[in-house]
Amino acid sequence: MLIKLNPLWLSCLSASFRTALACAIVAAATLFGPSALRRQVAFPAFSYVTVILIVTGASLGDAFRGCWDAVCATFLTVIPAILGLWAIGPSRLTTALTSTVVAVAAFVVMLPDHRTHLVSKRIALGQIVIIYVVAYDMGGETDPVMHPVHVAASTAIGVLACVLALLLPYPSLATCQFLKPYCMNTAEKLQAVEIPVKGLQIALHHLHSFPPQILDHDLKDSLHKLQENITLTFDQLKSCMPSDHLATFPESNLENLMLPLHSFPQTHKDLPSFFFLFCSKLLQKKMTESSSANPLSSRDERNKKNPEWNLSEWISTFVRHRRFMLALKCSLSVGFAVLFGLIYSKQNGIWSGLPVAISFAASREAAFRVSNLKAQGTVLGTVYGVLGCFVLEKFVKVRFLILLPWFIFCSLIRRSRMYGPAGGVSAVIGAVLVLGRENFGSPTEFAIIRIVEAFIGLSCSIVVELVFQPTRASTLAKIQLSKTLQVLHECVCAVSLGSGSKDCIGNGRNKLKANVNELRKFIQEAEMEPNFWFLPFNGVCYNKLLKTLSNMEALLVFMNHANESLEQESRQMGRTMSFKILEGDVELFKEMIHPSIKCFERVILVKSLNKLDKDLQKSGPSSDIELGKLPYSPQKLNVHSEDEMGKMVNSYLERSKEFVVGEGCEEVKGHELVLSLSAFAFCLRGLVRDTKEIEKGVMELLQWENPSSHVNLYEISCKIHAICDI
Repeated sequence: MLIKLNPLWLSCLSASFRTALACAIVAAATLFGPSALRRQVAFPAFSYVTVILIVTGASLGDAFRGCWDAVCATFLTVIPAILGLWAIGPSRLTTALTSTVVAVAAFVVMLPDHRTHLVSKRIALGQIVIIYVVAYDMGGETDPVMHPVHVAASTAIGVLACVLALLLPYPSLATCQFLKPYCMNTAEKLQAVEIPVKGLQIALHHLHSFPPQILDHDLKDSLHKLQENITLTFDQLKSCMPSDHLATFPESNLENLMLPLHSFPQTHKDLPSFFFLFCSKLLQKKMTESSSANPLSSRDERNKKNPEWNLSEWISTFVRHRRFMLALKCSLSVGFAVLFGLIYSKQNGIWSGLPVAISFAASREAAFRVSNLKAQGTVLGTVYGVLGCFVLEKFVKVRFLILLPWFIFCSLIRRSRMYGPAGGVSAVIGAVLVLGRENFGSPTEFAIIRIVEAFIGLSCSIVVELVFQPTRASTLAKIQLSKTLQVLHECVCAVSLGSGSKDCIGNGRNKLKANVNELRKFIQEAEMEPNFWFLPFNGVCYNKLLKTLSNMEALLVFMNHANESLEQESRQMGRTMSFKILEGDVELFKEMIHPSIKCFERVILVKSLNKLDKDLQKSGPSSDIELGKLPYSPQKLNVHSEDEMGKMVNSYLERSKEFVVGEGCEEVKGHELVLSLSAFAFCLRGLVRDTKEIEKGVMELLQWENPSSHVNLYEISCKIHAICDI
């Protein structure tokens, strides 16, 4: 009986085999190839590095793209290097001059926009380090023309090995790329289905009794059919095989999923059941409708008129541009790594700049964590290489064969949360550079030097990262939390019933989602950075707030869907429905929410309550706290009790019933109105409930940062208001 292997395990085996084959091709060419070829490939270590940068998890198409990246990198570095070495003269290179030239060349390489692939830039940076550092080490013996050509030849061998490894024994074709329309179609539909499923989960979480009172025989039968339909759909999507052609969501007829008009939520306890039905119908709608939205054309953006050109403004904008700052950061990181690496060891200075060059990231990273992972990976790989040299001491020519199990192991840790891609790639390169070379002295001595040089390079990259981004991730998380609360306040203020608010809620919700995602990124980074002498980051509290904000963002989505449903029913009835009878109740809910959120938005930025009191005293004797009196009472900052909120919901439901009866709708239309209005009420109540959770989280966070002070949100807000007005 055949054992079905885990797809992840198969993927790791495949990637490991391709990587090992590519490294074996490089080893065969550099160890057993013709002497003429070996003379040209003077830097086999960089051939292995090129293999790791291109072939890891790649397809044949990726390898061909890697060929183009390598060609671009060669043009970016080799030709300017030939001119530079010819003009300067290798014998006149010094430690300071070498590091300066490397920094300038790195800046030029990183300056082009995103259309130049990151792999191409990493290969180019690695070539720059090797060309200039080795030229400085060799001095007058360096040929200004052939030395850069040898680096280019070493890169070419690595690229060729990648292509052959992905062709043999059979081509590693990107079938998923060939079926991209199918995959995109499925992914888009699954993303659309995610929101209704989350709504079902929220409804079940707040269900007061089971089974609900509205669950009669007909409704139970309809929900059972819906369950079968959903199960069939996801079973089909799980297979996701090419033989299935284009997977589509099976059609279903849920016309029986209707409620008679006399079934109406009587109290707030009935709302979860009606919200569950609303999400069920929304799920059925998302599963059956076809995606017809076309991507926005970018031509409109290009056709916009350019503003008048101004030289000083252009220079100022360019200097502040993200691309310029990224190039400058990379330039300084690689330059200082080479400088201090050469100061420590002229012969081995290359190993301080090379790890920084080939692993530089274009996006913001958790500098300490990533550097820690790279250091751990380098040590693991280097130690494994030394042990491999010891085991196969008498078989120097074939000791690279011991890399295969290491490739499998590194493929697994690359997918782990413990090491990630940074640690996995560093571990591979660390072992390859020890086992894949010969005539470089004792493996143990080389391992120690490599680890020390890698530590120097990573330390330089950390220092430069801190200089360019001195603000800690925990501080950025707090600022982003305030921004998210500000956007949430805008969304709540835009809430209303009727078609006019649909676009306002939708646009605000998209902005809120972007801010929540940004907050999530900062929280993850803050949890990974060391505390040093700072107050420890309260990740538990921040994650609670993040979960609550994500839940409120989802509720705004459902409110938008409810408004869309009301607008659709209004169009089908051929007249515009007026919701004035319900506007008063909706405003009451909003008044329970937005003053508190506005207060949280300002209070969360307070660093120290003691400092706030001192600032209030410095502002003068006339600065009484009454000067900061807010336009709302302290009672409105405290979310009402469950009983008061229940009375408000019941009032809304009574008016909703009057509205539905007053519209004189037929049974089907009345059913849709009932579900939409009930879902809107459930979301309003959920927003109030989550606002209370945010209040608890903000108070917990302020108490954590000010353990010796009493936290009163209204009093703190008044003090802030008073200081700002003085």
